[in-house]
Amino acid sequence: MARFEDAVLGADGRRRCAWSVTSPEYIAYHDDEWGFPLTDERRLFEKICLEGFQAGLSWITILRRREGFRGAFDDFDASKIAEYGEADIARLLADERIIRHRGKIEATIGNARALLALDTPLVGLVWSFAPQAGTRKRPASFVDVPAVTPESTALSKELRRRGFRFVGPTTMYALMQSAGLVDDHVEGCWRAG
Repeated sequence: MARFEDAVLGADGRRRCAWSVTSPEYIAYHDDEWGFPLTDERRLFEKICLEGFQAGLSWITILRRREGFRGAFDDFDASKIAEYGEADIARLLADERIIRHRGKIEATIGNARALLALDTPLVGLVWSFAPQAGTRKRPASFVDVPAVTPESTALSKELRRRGFRFVGPTTMYALMQSAGLVDDHVEGCWRAG
């Protein structure tokens, strides 16, 4: 029998992961994006960057500013971001639509350069670290969801080796969840496969 401690019944009659029912933005993100397999290069690069900006903050802070980030960072076009210089950094540090953290801004620029230097598509590289199908059980509760896994640690190590920053193991596990490499919708959630 499924436990529903971490799946909450919404006004629409659907049970969702409890973290997702605190705001309309979270509900839409949970229902339409979180855990869906992401195979678009630009959107995956965007997620890596946004997960880095999220470090130390709540995801809702980033989610509410995502359109601002897209505007400020040329819709995460790595070829444009890789050309950013000091004037762009100053512009971004003054842009109230985003998180104005010099280290994270510089990491995004560096990550764009690292992306362009890859000898393989980013999607293929990231997805090569997805856990083997059938090796994970659906979490019954959020206490069953790890913060770090051997796969997220290996992905972090590989991305850092290739010049990426703000891609620690915990951040990469959050990426794996959001980009659909793992499915951590808890038992009882309508999105649980």
